Amino acid sequence: MNLFDSFRQALPLPEFLAKYGTPADRSRWEAAKTAITLSDAQKQLLAKFTRETNVLVLAGAWCGDCVSQCPAFDRFAEAAPVLKVRYLDRDDYPDVQQALQINGGNRVPVAVFFSEDGAEVARYGERTLARYRQLAGQMTGDGCATGLGLHKDPVQAQVVQEWLDEFERVQWILRLSPRLRRKHGD
Repeated sequence: MNLFDSFRQALPLPEFLAKYGTPADRSRWEAAKTAITLSDAQKQLLAKFTRETNVLVLAGAWCGDCVSQCPAFDRFAEAAPVLKVRYLDRDDYPDVQQALQINGGNRVPVAVFFSEDGAEVARYGERTLARYRQLAGQMTGDGCATGLGLHKDPVQAQVVQEWLDEFERVQWILRLSPRLRRKHGD
């Protein structure tokens, strides 16, 4: 399966949410995006990105993990216009869902990074290491998350940074690619 063909069908976040999200979903995504702020250092890093990077995100408007993570991608794109982030609904694209399974399961969000000309560069997804550490601590430690009530997420800034680290890693792969350096003469 050529996943870059799926990228061409994918939607920018506002259109994705308009099509797949309920009013309550859209409100949750907007609140999450409002809560995500990038540090000056993160903005300066993103401003240095020069290679167009196409990012296909398999997501669900209903998905809590997507709500907490994906709005960061649009914050990244605001600071680095070379990032083209697009979304596909997991349930509306079962072939993409199957191609992007993690550990044999249908997981979201999953991001697939492509060069400007559609070569797949990397895949990353579901949850970051910081989130998994938090969940493991809750499941094996004294605390157990109930999911009730809104609270300040103590690891959200780490989650955003870990996603940014992956976006940066992909940017360096693209920037230092001999093929793309020849193409751009740099």
